Amino acid sequence: MLGIALRTLRYRAGGFAATFVVLVIGGAVLLACGGLMETGIRTEIPPQRLAAAPVVVAGDQRFDGIFEGKPGTVTLPEQVRLDAGIADTIGRIPGVERVIPDVSFPAQIMGDDGARSVPGTQRGHSWASAELAPYRLSEGNAPTQDTQVVLDDATAARLGARPGSEIEIAVPGGARTFTVTGIATTDRTMATDAVFFAPDAADDLSRTPGLVDAFGVLPTAGTDVTALSTRIDAAVQGKHARTFVGTDRGRVEFGQVVRDGAKLIVLGAVFGGLAVQIVVFIVTTTLALAVQQRRRELAMLRAVGASPRQVGRMVKGEAKIVGALAMAASVMPGALLGEWLFDRLTGLGVVPPVFTFHQGFFPAVAATLIGFCTAWCAAIFVGLHARRTRPVEAMQETLTPSRWLTPARLWLGVSCLLCAVPLAWAALTVLDGPVASSTAGPAVICVATAIAVFGPGLTRMMNAVLRRPVRALTGLSGYLATANARARWLPMASAVTPIVLATSLAIFMLYYQATETAAAEKAYTDSLTTDAVVEAPAGDATGDLVTRVRKLPGVGAASAFVTSSGYLERPPQPNQDDHGVALNGVSADGAELMWGHDVLTGDLSGLRDNTIALTEGIAKPLGLAVGDEITMRLGDGADVTLRIVATLRTTESTAALLPADTLAPHTTEGGVDRILVSAAPGTSPNDLEATLAGWVAGQPGLRVVGRDALAEAFLAGQETNAWINYLLVGLFLVYAAISMVNTLVLATAHRRREFGLQRLIGSTRGQIMRMMTVEALLIAVIGSVLGALAAVTMLVPFSMAASGGPLPSGPWWILPSAVGMAVVLTLVATWVPAWSTMRTRLSVTALAPEQ
Repeated sequence: MLGIALRTLRYRAGGFAATFVVLVIGGAVLLACGGLMETGIRTEIPPQRLAAAPVVVAGDQRFDGIFEGKPGTVTLPEQVRLDAGIADTIGRIPGVERVIPDVSFPAQIMGDDGARSVPGTQRGHSWASAELAPYRLSEGNAPTQDTQVVLDDATAARLGARPGSEIEIAVPGGARTFTVTGIATTDRTMATDAVFFAPDAADDLSRTPGLVDAFGVLPTAGTDVTALSTRIDAAVQGKHARTFVGTDRGRVEFGQVVRDGAKLIVLGAVFGGLAVQIVVFIVTTTLALAVQQRRRELAMLRAVGASPRQVGRMVKGEAKIVGALAMAASVMPGALLGEWLFDRLTGLGVVPPVFTFHQGFFPAVAATLIGFCTAWCAAIFVGLHARRTRPVEAMQETLTPSRWLTPARLWLGVSCLLCAVPLAWAALTVLDGPVASSTAGPAVICVATAIAVFGPGLTRMMNAVLRRPVRALTGLSGYLATANARARWLPMASAVTPIVLATSLAIFMLYYQATETAAAEKAYTDSLTTDAVVEAPAGDATGDLVTRVRKLPGVGAASAFVTSSGYLERPPQPNQDDHGVALNGVSADGAELMWGHDVLTGDLSGLRDNTIALTEGIAKPLGLAVGDEITMRLGDGADVTLRIVATLRTTESTAALLPADTLAPHTTEGGVDRILVSAAPGTSPNDLEATLAGWVAGQPGLRVVGRDALAEAFLAGQETNAWINYLLVGLFLVYAAISMVNTLVLATAHRRREFGLQRLIGSTRGQIMRMMTVEALLIAVIGSVLGALAAVTMLVPFSMAASGGPLPSGPWWILPSAVGMAVVLTLVATWVPAWSTMRTRLSVTALAPEQ
């Protein structure tokens, strides 16, 4: 039957092309999602500032523990620094020529809003480590005094600075004026700015004297780097250090963004799964229409002696051929689409631009297998009807199709509805952010699939409802269109199906995201106890500064604030995940006023030295109470024993409060960079912001962020999540729209004989085109109504859970835009093939067999 399959494809170019197109695009989407997953799994970050050192020695950021009841390893979130004396140990190893320490500290150029800095990397360095890039002076001289700096060429060009220029930089100890003595350049593309200080000045500005971030090791000529790395590892064993070579050196330089690779894994998996579901839906629909249009041919094969098994083998053989060709053709578009998606995600700030995009052998193989299997399974499904029908019955059904609700179709439709229930429940109660799309999107597609499975019956029913109104409004054209719809309700249902998918996805995902963003913004605003924030970019928000802020008029409470995360080691927490416990460093006096209403037991005024306030979600399952001691592994790997002084009731069940002075030294910045301020009774947030703005005007290096700005910053983070969904869902909508056009073109072009007969009995091209216009509008309306129904079944419960009301948030134009898109695409996809078909001579068109 494979030979017959090859010969039939030659004469079925329309169905072949339609299936080929949806498989090529589907394979490209799957390959792109696979590339995102591979990039996240590899987490390959090429070194930049440390690239000239073949071996880098840095603190071991790995932490082995029990996570969710299983042993595992996580990456510590803060910089693990090393004793500067390790340089002597490394320098004595055979094959080491020089050891260059790298010291960093906060250094933010004031007024520079265009910095290229990756989050957490806007830091100053000693000029002694410049050769690790390597940087070289293109202008001026190296810094030798405490008030001198060297800028990289990109930063200097952005600031308009030349040797001799003066710039203000916020460094530990406050904002100071520095003189630019030189401009440095490198042959590498850098993702971060470079500000180099004199070596002695860098040592003084570092908050961790005697500790360094990393060591760059320059080997002697001819030394084997791998063997040298092994010898260094043995020499520094037991000193919390490890060596890095090759692309692993980038993990030292961008340690705080390494965990962002997990976002790509999640996004690739979430949207890859959604893509599989959509591809299966679209390919099955397209192939079903192509096979349905061949009922006469398949019935004739049965009549001349072909067995049901042979017919099924032929259909599967055709699908295998088309699938193999389509998957081969999808490799190049998939690679381009993957790179484009990755560029968009880095541009949106989802992941930093330091990652290297990978789309290798395994994503290609996986996408190919999934696409091929999809075509094959779809062929098995759509070939069942032809296999189980006797030849005479098949010939009769070719003329007047009547049977559609088979036991298999009924089982599939009910199963899809049942699958939608747990998916919707998970989206409503468990997940949030972009990950919620992993269940919300499939839930809608399950409902849309159920509607598509029952589509013939629903289409026939809606045709009956709309028949009289359409005829009353459109006259003869409407009469002919509804008569055609009544006779061709089964092919019409196939044309309606992709419209259901496109409109349901568009309406649901856009309103879903808008509702989620609005609910998150409202929850954040309602829970915001802070009216303003005083920011100290260099981490100088010390206790003295907090006291001075607290004494300003209109200030009700002020607290230092620094964030990190850690892991509860004793007693062990069985359900602790790899994110650990969110740690917030605060001031005791401010904490009592700002978070006192959340206290269940104890007193926040006791948050001094090595103490902690745990949430009820942590303390209660472990039987912990005020006065008990616990051991926390902080973000830089330090073990600290803490005494519980209070337990809290809060929506963030895995969080804790610590004294800011205790937590800050164990963060990468090493200091406190924010002071939370709330207004006194009778003082408005705007008045408080004005008071603080006037005060910081005389405090170099400080700035004020008001309540509105805080809400805007939170909303910006939510919008980033939203744009992830908009980007990837938009990609699927384009795919669904292409499929919709593809299906309509295939369905319309198949009617060339019908159009020819109509013209032979006196119909003009204009009359046929008007009839087709009414048919197209009827298809668009039915598809849009059913698609909106699929979306509403999920939107209403989600809106009830998120906002307490049945109506989703979002602009009113989403619904008419989705319907308008469906109408326009349906009209275009109907007009073009209809007009093209009628350009053939009447005799040829009327007598031609159906294709």
